[in-house]
Amino acid sequence: MEKDIIISSTPTDIQIAVLEDQKLVELQRQKKDFQYAVGDIFLGSIKMVRQGLNAAFLNVGDRSDAFLHFTDLGPQINSLRKYTKQVVNGEHKTASLKNFKLEPENPKNGKITQVFDRKELCLVQILKEPISTKGPRLTCEITLPGRFIVLTPFENMVAVSKKIADEAERKRLKTLVESIKPPNFGVIIRTAAQGKKVADLHDEIRTLERKWTNIFEELSKTRAPKKLLSELDKTTSLIRDLMNDSFHRIIMDSKEDYNTTKEYLNGIAPEKLKILKQYNGKKHIFEHYNVNKQIKSSFGKAPTLSSGAYIVIEHTEAMHVIDVNSGPKTKRENQEDTAVRVNMETGKEIARQLRLRDIGGLIIIDFIDMRNQENKLKLYRAMKGFMEFDRAQHTILPLSKFGLMQITRQRVKPALKIETNEVCGACNGSGKVSPSSLISDEIERDLDFIMKNIPYTSLSLKLHPFVYSFFKQGFINRQMHWFWKYKKWINLSAEPSYFVNQYRFLDNFEDEIRLT
Repeated sequence: MEKDIIISSTPTDIQIAVLEDQKLVELQRQKKDFQYAVGDIFLGSIKMVRQGLNAAFLNVGDRSDAFLHFTDLGPQINSLRKYTKQVVNGEHKTASLKNFKLEPENPKNGKITQVFDRKELCLVQILKEPISTKGPRLTCEITLPGRFIVLTPFENMVAVSKKIADEAERKRLKTLVESIKPPNFGVIIRTAAQGKKVADLHDEIRTLERKWTNIFEELSKTRAPKKLLSELDKTTSLIRDLMNDSFHRIIMDSKEDYNTTKEYLNGIAPEKLKILKQYNGKKHIFEHYNVNKQIKSSFGKAPTLSSGAYIVIEHTEAMHVIDVNSGPKTKRENQEDTAVRVNMETGKEIARQLRLRDIGGLIIIDFIDMRNQENKLKLYRAMKGFMEFDRAQHTILPLSKFGLMQITRQRVKPALKIETNEVCGACNGSGKVSPSSLISDEIERDLDFIMKNIPYTSLSLKLHPFVYSFFKQGFINRQMHWFWKYKKWINLSAEPSYFVNQYRFLDNFEDEIRLT
């Protein structure tokens, strides 16, 4: 599978599109001055401790108080509190934890009122971005992520990614890291470390140690609330987490971002510099690489698949609900076979939509009913496979007796919403039509259904003059292509009174062919 990253940058924000085999699977947007990104480390102060919630509310500078639950304190919270207090008071004068005495672990079933006092300072990390009126969610389990490893202060364990299956390689990596890690720091070895030499791992540990030193220096001279360390910008953090041999291209239109990314790649993976490209074309980069068209066809309430099946995505306060429909143009077989085929096709699209829109929380999917228990199990296994490439933590349950599938997916930021409808000029903006850039795809889909399912001796297509000109452009135009494909001539005619998105198929009696 070939992966491309297409990056569009403006003075105020950045958009990142991830394509797998030319198909859009992830779209991320972020303001360049965004203050609270997942991974940022802050010095916060306790404002309230709520015994009933077993949680604390902290001031980290946001208009809404940040939320810290007891389960996010981590077992090393006592060591973290001690370190924070000693550095702020000037008692601990070095970033090194070599001579720092770790405190006993925090019990799993304790109370937050036994941990924090009001106005106490605390070192915290953003776990979830602010969503709606809610402030950011915090954790006290501080992590410093790199490409190959993640450094965790106040621990001594070394863990290896479960995705590294080879037992000899797991043992080799663990032995190497145990010999080079700093005292009182734990290390999580990431999948990308597989096959890497000790020099690569050692260099990254030194880099992450320098980040910890920067935190120490800021902590020793600042007052709460204060950001101590920013996560990498969206571009470099995405490249860090996704970079592997399947990447084909990284293309960006900003010279400044290109130079920054080039410098970053040169430091972590010089061999990957050849896949970094700067786009200098006249068209917008998303237009050139067909991203905008995919955005318009993928977002909206009811995305449609090439077969005519479609899904309806509804958002409520508590969950997302997805309904699967076969559509009027779906090829008809026996009911069970149709249900299996449509469920499989839409299941793959649903997995893509969850990644693309970054939908989190509880998701309920109403698939088309199937009677055969083996088919239900087949769909459940297929859905797990479809979501294999989803980086967000998720859990999938088998179909219930009501034919519903439940999925929980980690949510760290608001779901991405994009309005895809265009204002209709015929009613001065009071109505909306489907995106005009997709009109040719809709006509192709309808024509294919008609030619395969409804026998007509002759067929005509009436179009808006703009679309008519587009289809008639060139000698080997769309009309000629249809003749070769279907062995039947399709008569085209322009109708000035039509809207740009309006078209009609007519039979040999000049009657309209209705497909819905």
